[in-house]
Amino acid sequence: MKQLAAGSVARMDDVRIRPYGMTDDERIRRMSDRLSTGSLYTRFFSGTPRLPDAYLRSLLMLDHWDREAMVALLDGEIVGIAEYVRDRKEPWRAELAVLVADPWQRRGLGRRMVAFLAELAERRGISEFDADVVLENRIAMSAIRGTWPSVRPCSDDGSVHYRLPLPLPAEPLNAA
Repeated sequence: MKQLAAGSVARMDDVRIRPYGMTDDERIRRMSDRLSTGSLYTRFFSGTPRLPDAYLRSLLMLDHWDREAMVALLDGEIVGIAEYVRDRKEPWRAELAVLVADPWQRRGLGRRMVAFLAELAERRGISEFDADVVLENRIAMSAIRGTWPSVRPCSDDGSVHYRLPLPLPAEPLNAA
């Protein structure tokens, strides 16, 4: 990690966002060290001590059209990933998932990655994201409400489902 002056904290300006690349395999594996079991549970809906191998293999199959992922990097290390997978039956829709390392949660990083991802998705003909969120993930539900204030979820056995229209709604003038 970046050496910062004593008492200083890395800022959002220090984070770079770009598409997931072929050389990111080890970086994403190391991201597990910055994820709590709670963060892993809320992303994968099950208890897992590390990023699941099946998930890591799926990232190797990104085609950057029907499957895309954006990563947030700080000094070459991944601190967040946002991805979509296009629905084969309804190709204007895609499943959205976001994972942010614990030290970077509640700082707007997920929203920044989703904004980049949404822009790409729109150019590729996607007009709606679907997102499933476990009820315990109050951070994600709050972020969704803050970005899509008019969207209401549907409850489904311990989780909620959102249909999120694209483009992203304009930010309110008083947004920080």
